[in-house]
Amino acid sequence: EQALEIHAREELGVDPGDLPSPLVAAVSSFGSFALGALLPVLPYLLGATVLWPAVLLALIGLFACGAVVAKVTARTWWYSGLRQLVLGGAAAGVTYALGSLFGTAVG
Repeated sequence: EQALEIHAREELGVDPGDLPSPLVAAVSSFGSFALGALLPVLPYLLGATVLWPAVLLALIGLFACGAVVAKVTARTWWYSGLRQLVLGGAAAGVTYALGSLFGTAVG
């Protein structure tokens, strides 16, 4: 056990006694996923009947999440925001295209 602790400190730079709480990680993960899932649904909860408000809000959310991630990386906020926007938008586009290909409609 002592060898594992020394390895974690020396090789990985992690102090096993200073790890964050699993409960805090679980609750923050749940909150993040819930908020992320709520963003594109919110326009419909407020009475929207078309797709574009949900798409716009989802894209704004993607950019904002990328910009926040820049706080823990060496990238600028706008680069991280645009990167998240492009990757998330591409994933949504592919999903939409596959849904159309298989005959599923949003509407």
